[in-house]
Amino acid sequence: MEKVRVGVVGVGYLGQYHAEKYSKLPQVELVGVVDTNHARALEIANRFSTKAFFDCSDLLDSVDAVSIAVPTTLHYKVASDFLDNGVDILLEKPMATTLEEAESLIERSESKNLIFQVGHLERYNSAVVAIEDVLNNPMFIESHRLSFFTERSADIDVVLDLMIHDIDIILNFVNSGIERIDAVGIPVISSKVDIANARITFVNGCIANITASRISERPMRKIRIFQPDAYISIDFASKKVGLYNKVENGKEDGGLPKIEINNVTIDERDSLEEEIKSFVNSVITRRPLPVSCYDGKRALSVSLQILSQIKRSERNYADSYTQLQGSR
Repeated sequence: MEKVRVGVVGVGYLGQYHAEKYSKLPQVELVGVVDTNHARALEIANRFSTKAFFDCSDLLDSVDAVSIAVPTTLHYKVASDFLDNGVDILLEKPMATTLEEAESLIERSESKNLIFQVGHLERYNSAVVAIEDVLNNPMFIESHRLSFFTERSADIDVVLDLMIHDIDIILNFVNSGIERIDAVGIPVISSKVDIANARITFVNGCIANITASRISERPMRKIRIFQPDAYISIDFASKKVGLYNKVENGKEDGGLPKIEINNVTIDERDSLEEEIKSFVNSVITRRPLPVSCYDGKRALSVSLQILSQIKRSERNYADSYTQLQGSR
């Protein structure tokens, strides 16, 4: 079988790891890497024994598939060029800056029957995979995703930078439409929103409370899930899952039900490696993706609604403050 010819466009912090994973897959030929920073392109190309390019147009006719890890504002242009040229793509999240761009990319991929995966990496996290069989109608979900501030994502709000990971996971956990979104957020270090909280009320009654910050002293990536028969705690960083179940017919001395605490067995694996293997497998077999462009669009849609609500909250606060000052 011929190897799949793959390229990586954008080899900054994240793109370099895409190149690394591809370079180790026996069914892949890493044709080249692209970056407008010539020194960086040459460095990564040399590290993984491939060619360096400085414009994505130089790679268009040489690959079957490509990972795109450029800044978010360039996603639409770069992804469009490859899709129009009949190339399967793995596009980092968020897939675009607007829903119109996302829909246009989907239409382009569908018109040519192309594979179009969006890089929602946490879906491949072994902790998330481990609880799929124990999820049962979650009714309350609380997530915290906190990190240090880095310049590499300062071009977008924390909602599209970090919170979108948990939005995608929660939308996958809760099989229901959305009834209401309330959100607040503020810029602290950058000109964009750096810390945000969103409360999503689903049609089925489930409520998700999501917090994301990129100005934290200590990183945290945790989700707690409350459902009728159990409480589930997930620590993404340590890949630990705690499952707390009520024991049927079991009673403590005080008459309260006993709680059984179990640590869910996790199959340790590299999330990015699994994501890229999944993409390559779909490129070869043409089978549907576990995380498709439709999932990417859904997460983007909710993220943009949250940002819209944050702006509305800012205006309401500003109006209230002005009225208060005027009444003094």
